[in-house]
Amino acid sequence: MKPRILLTAWILGSTCACMHESAIHSNEILDERSGISVAALHEPIEFVQSEGIAVGKRASFAYLGPVEWDRMGDVRYGLWLHVAPGNDKPVADIHTDSAVRVMLEDGPWTLTTLADPPQLGAEPYRTQVSWGQVAYFQLDAEMLKRLAANRIVSLDLLGADGSVVHFTTPLDTRPTLAAYAQSRHITDD
Repeated sequence: MKPRILLTAWILGSTCACMHESAIHSNEILDERSGISVAALHEPIEFVQSEGIAVGKRASFAYLGPVEWDRMGDVRYGLWLHVAPGNDKPVADIHTDSAVRVMLEDGPWTLTTLADPPQLGAEPYRTQVSWGQVAYFQLDAEMLKRLAANRIVSLDLLGADGSVVHFTTPLDTRPTLAAYAQSRHITDD
């Protein structure tokens, strides 16, 4: 009787372990619909509206993450951005030219919308709110290196009223982005 109990326990343990592994978000997946390998961070970097928040209002949030699309050796990069608007200072359409600037220690970088991101069965990152905006921006290996080399990264988005809405993160983004760039064989660090 004991061997049967041990066998049952082993089968249940193995099944639970497999279920747990499949629930873990991998940073590299194969999109079965398109046949493209997609590499992304485990979670995008979170930014919060950093100034000018009126009393009783909610701040907006922005989420940023690099993406690598590999279609049988044809590798492309993009920068994914999701804006989850609060009710304080709305941002303009992030797809508009010059609507998004990444502020780095070594200077600003105005993002250009990526005209034709690959059509996937699932997005590389999960959006926080369904009514937010999502866009992909152009990114190449050199810009990814630059992004990964900067400790302080913030975002300036064009406000709906023409002003600038600032977003910051309390995190040092360099370890996360440098590890991502290294995993993509872009840097040797």
